[in-house]
Amino acid sequence: MQIGIRLHDVNTALGAEEKTMEARARKAREEGFSCVHLAFSKVISGVTFDAAALTEGLGVYTKRVFADAGLDVAVLGCYLNLAHPDPEKLKEIQSRYYGHLRVASILGASVVGTETGAPNAEYKLDANTHTDEALDAFIRGLAPVVECAEHYGVTMAIEPVWNHIVYNADRAVKVLKAIQSHNLRIILDPVNLLYAGNADERDAVIADAIDKLGEDVAVVHLKDFVREGDKLKSIAAGTGEMDYGRILRFVKERKPFIQATLENTTNENAVAARTFLEKVYSGL
Repeated sequence: MQIGIRLHDVNTALGAEEKTMEARARKAREEGFSCVHLAFSKVISGVTFDAAALTEGLGVYTKRVFADAGLDVAVLGCYLNLAHPDPEKLKEIQSRYYGHLRVASILGASVVGTETGAPNAEYKLDANTHTDEALDAFIRGLAPVVECAEHYGVTMAIEPVWNHIVYNADRAVKVLKAIQSHNLRIILDPVNLLYAGNADERDAVIADAIDKLGEDVAVVHLKDFVREGDKLKSIAAGTGEMDYGRILRFVKERKPFIQATLENTTNENAVAARTFLEKVYSGL
């Protein structure tokens, strides 16, 4: 298992104006991480990363930055709403995915990652988010993006999240079957499959996801959670209620050298989260 981190969670000791992609990459490597989850808009300020900004030159430069830091890009994130109800807005969103796929093909990102949207402009959970109609809208929005991924020889990966359209393993299986592409894979984040109503059955939820999606998992996201009223709050791995035995055993037995990126860490606990997971992993 190769443990990485979301680059925008890496805060350098420099001033805010110096917290650049380059400085964050160097610090991530110094902290012992081997790969990153990269979201351009969160680590490069002053740029709107529309399709026009996602140039070949950006891909070449980004590749050099991470090669110099000794890091791989596990996920190039483009977390926009592919089920947006406005057709013109959806075309604009899809164009951003096409641009990310082009850049990913140049810099050598393992996957371009996305969550799975909501059937509203606000991108929020509503009464229609878990309907079949919303799932059909997401599949229609995703299909041309995966076709573009095939063109560039890049892997597109969807991340099931309970608050979004693809909220469990069964819904993810429906997407994979509908698209039928070797270039469509899964980012598995166990905590994202949980909510207050199933958190007590988390081991069964994770086991179900591994059983149904394990073959297609390309990247793992690792974090923890605590309960705050009827909500779950995401926090750094090893600081909440999660039991990592099942997910890390799956990784160890079936996914050699998979990239697993940490989420919701802070400057103060990122290294501790990494060493905690390494210890659990080595003890399995």
